[in-house]
Amino acid sequence: MSWRKGILMLLCGGLIQVSFAQEAEEAPAKPSLPPVVAKGVVPDQATRAAVLERLHDIYGAERVVDRIQVEAVPAPPNWGQYVANMLSPELKSIRGGEINIEGQSVRITGEVDNEAQRQRVASALSMASSRDYTVTNSLRLGESRQQRLDDTLADRLIRFQSGSDRLTPDGQRILDEMAEVMRDMGEAHVQIIGHTDNVGRRQNNVALSYARADAVRRYLIEQGVREDALGVVGKGPDEPVADNATPEGRARNRRIEFRIL
Repeated sequence: MSWRKGILMLLCGGLIQVSFAQEAEEAPAKPSLPPVVAKGVVPDQATRAAVLERLHDIYGAERVVDRIQVEAVPAPPNWGQYVANMLSPELKSIRGGEINIEGQSVRITGEVDNEAQRQRVASALSMASSRDYTVTNSLRLGESRQQRLDDTLADRLIRFQSGSDRLTPDGQRILDEMAEVMRDMGEAHVQIIGHTDNVGRRQNNVALSYARADAVRRYLIEQGVREDALGVVGKGPDEPVADNATPEGRARNRRIEFRIL
């Protein structure tokens, strides 16, 4: 007599589809963050509860959509415990992917920024399961999120009115482009770094660089970027990229940078 294995499928954050938008209406998620859908068949309520608890810890309860069914199906020994252990924070580095756990067969798909992330995810899955489980690592490498930010900024300067933290219209247009990219970056946390030239007192320049970085943060939030994804620091004149002895060099040093944390 054939029997159905315990199955758990998790659709990890970052995959944007119509079905995800529909799920978001049913279970509202944080702005710009798609829900995480858990579906499949598990052998008991304890396994279902353990899976949901882990997902809530990793992603937040408001993002998790529960489509898990409980049926009296056979499963490998301690299957629920192994499944819960495999749901680690490493999964948050995956975009547009899923993890399928069917009996003792595990397959992970999606996109990560680099090979180190790819190996960390697979290693975490292997360490959380037993030697009887087979882990297939089908993660692919995508363009890094830092590279996406750098390419969007494209060596342009976000300008402010002289001596103030008020953005110019040209600066706002650049930030509109940056916001569009950031809204699509899922779990990424971005540090906004303000810099100035060395004209005037250092203390005043540090304060101005912070105020400008914070003005950028507030503008990005107005454009729909998650507030908790943005940090601010002001470096003042301490990290020049050009010669402060020339007008051109000072202009290059008065800049805003974006760094993935």
